[in-house]
Amino acid sequence: MTFEQDTIVAISTPPGRGGIGIVRLSGPRAKEIAEPLLRLRHALAAGQARFAEVLDPDTGLVLDEAVVTYFQGPRSYTSEDVVEIAAHGSPVLLGAIVQACLDRGARLAEPGEFTQRAFLAGRLDLTQAEAVHDLIESSTLHQARVAARQLGGSLSRVLSPIKESLIQLIAALEAGIDFAEDDLDLMPQPEIAARIAGVEAPLRALADSYRYGRIVREGFTLAIVGKPNAGKSSLFNRLLQRDRAIVTAQPGTTRDPIQERLSLGGIPVELIDTAGLREAPAGPEGEAERQGIARSGAAMAEADVVLLVVDATDPDHGEAFETWSKLEGRAALLVVNKADLIAAPPAFPVPHRIVSAKTGAGVEELKEALLQTFAHAAPTGDSALITNLRQHGAIAAALAALSAAARALRETMPHEMLLLDLYQTLESLDSLTGATTADDILRLIFSTFCIGK
Repeated sequence: MTFEQDTIVAISTPPGRGGIGIVRLSGPRAKEIAEPLLRLRHALAAGQARFAEVLDPDTGLVLDEAVVTYFQGPRSYTSEDVVEIAAHGSPVLLGAIVQACLDRGARLAEPGEFTQRAFLAGRLDLTQAEAVHDLIESSTLHQARVAARQLGGSLSRVLSPIKESLIQLIAALEAGIDFAEDDLDLMPQPEIAARIAGVEAPLRALADSYRYGRIVREGFTLAIVGKPNAGKSSLFNRLLQRDRAIVTAQPGTTRDPIQERLSLGGIPVELIDTAGLREAPAGPEGEAERQGIARSGAAMAEADVVLLVVDATDPDHGEAFETWSKLEGRAALLVVNKADLIAAPPAFPVPHRIVSAKTGAGVEELKEALLQTFAHAAPTGDSALITNLRQHGAIAAALAALSAAARALRETMPHEMLLLDLYQTLESLDSLTGATTADDILRLIFSTFCIGK
């Protein structure tokens, strides 16, 4: 991409019809290209909105009325001159405005190019640029709040003192090497070890935040499993708060897994209702059920969390406990359903939740228990989160290099060798914020954005 000369244009509002649609231009010729397309009562002025009539470039007649805002660089989203034309949201009209801008020398923006220009201009670091994408893609308010904090620089603020401590250590070691002949005292080994540990601790906390950050960003899958007629589909519907799965008294009603999305505590959940776990009939007549049961096993194996549902009225829970034993070490909850049909809850040797999918009793407590499954991984307050694999990879690489430096120190290797690992740590942290990031990685990151952003 060439950023210095090009002026780019794109529709910045979602596809389709709407009350308002925005065409955005960014680049040195943004104002020059936009003004001939408009009949303005007052000249465009930086940071001010102006009423304008949008002119048909072929006939000179009025096509629409619009509100036009001019942002003079560097006080704009991209740090370049930006013009935003807010017209009525007709795809034909917006397309005509874009085409008129292209005819006057603008170039159609590539996906994410506006935000990429903001990043390259130093207005955003890479974690903030990624947060723009996450904010747009958020499907819950909690996701939006986390993305907004990262867009506001929460992760950058955590990284800044870590990098500063690392740079101070590197500088002290470099000085000891460069001025060794001047009898400059070398930093004692215990102090170096303490400084390395001081850098490692907050990095380790960031790395640990990824488990929760990934769940906030991507959500988690929740598989409901159990014997036929345990009330799995009824619980599925109760959690969704609508009748999605067919519920009958006939065992084996559910064959294929049914998937739906919901939000629990602001976290997106992919909810999966599965076929009942049992021995399917032999022969051709049991083929469909055997496939359904096999898919249930696959859903259970792949899910982030498993709800094992047992029927409170069923006297035989042997199969359920056998299934529960297979979930050892997994995020799982045992749910005793049909509490409305028993006088007293049965005793179980493992922790469990008692609910009635029919009446809703105990379901809110079950939702809270599901959220508690990940509560230990949630940071306190408004702490920064690592939310994607790229960020986690950069932190992991920094920690690996830091561990290598600590090992070199213990083995009393020369400080020159120690510095190689410390510089590698710094490079990994710089790649996190985008201070040193390869062009192909940047292209991959910004290609996931919509064109107008």
